[in-house]
Amino acid sequence: MADINKVVPDNTAGDFFVDTTCINCDTCRQLAPRSFADQGKFSFVFEQPQSKEDVRAATRALLCCPTGSIGTRAANDAKAIMQDLPLLIEDNVFYSGFNSPKSYGGNSFFLQHPDGNWLIDSPKYLPHLVKQFEKLGGIKYVFLTHQDDVAEAARYATEFGAQRIIHRTEISAQPDSEIVIENNDAVEFSKDFTIIPVPGHTRGHMVLLYKNKFLFTGDHLAFDPAMSQLYAFRRHCWYSWEEQTKSMARLLDYEFEWVLAGHGDRAKLPSAEMHQQLVELVDLMGLPARQWYAHFGND
Repeated sequence: MADINKVVPDNTAGDFFVDTTCINCDTCRQLAPRSFADQGKFSFVFEQPQSKEDVRAATRALLCCPTGSIGTRAANDAKAIMQDLPLLIEDNVFYSGFNSPKSYGGNSFFLQHPDGNWLIDSPKYLPHLVKQFEKLGGIKYVFLTHQDDVAEAARYATEFGAQRIIHRTEISAQPDSEIVIENNDAVEFSKDFTIIPVPGHTRGHMVLLYKNKFLFTGDHLAFDPAMSQLYAFRRHCWYSWEEQTKSMARLLDYEFEWVLAGHGDRAKLPSAEMHQQLVELVDLMGLPARQWYAHFGND
């Protein structure tokens, strides 16, 4: 629970607040951008929510904060609003909610499919989510984009008898994974799903393309809402920026409308615009580091 004695000084006066246990993972800013902002070290409440819609969004952020760093002084409907989660994004794709501190607050997604449901990366393991996933038909596959964001994947796999999918070079994070991708060739896993290895952020990072519409990108690719532009985490590239640039260019061979990131914001664009933004990003990734940071700031 957030501590009223550790409130970030930048918070606007009112019911909602962020305390200094915040790890600035961006979860609250994605869920309630009209209430939360980034002051550099922490998120903070820059505008207290007033409308029912904004209060609901801020309460979802409170629930999903991985470190429990958001609080409210007022009575709230958190128990009822918890039923919003997993949160429908579009079609049969959901944001799981309840981001895990074990993945530094990375986003997890749930995909409902007639041939078996998918969990993409892992949220916290909570009875509420287990019940909700059961209602949606369980989990057949747990797709792990990379080793940083496995969180509670093993517990969900055990609970639902699901098969975990991971790249060979990330296997130390889930050594008993059931399905292991061995190389960097794209895998047509089934009619609707393509697994695309994208080394860069880590050596064995992968993305998942669903129906040529939804791209689950882990920490490879995200969207910057302030600049309305696709971007990548150069400062948090743990393996090779050069390889990540090559991997980004390979995505130009695919069509998609949604970028659903583990870290960083998600976005939907017309496929042609998404492609053009990706072209521009690949060009920017070729810039020297100083020019990159001059364009994007401290990522």
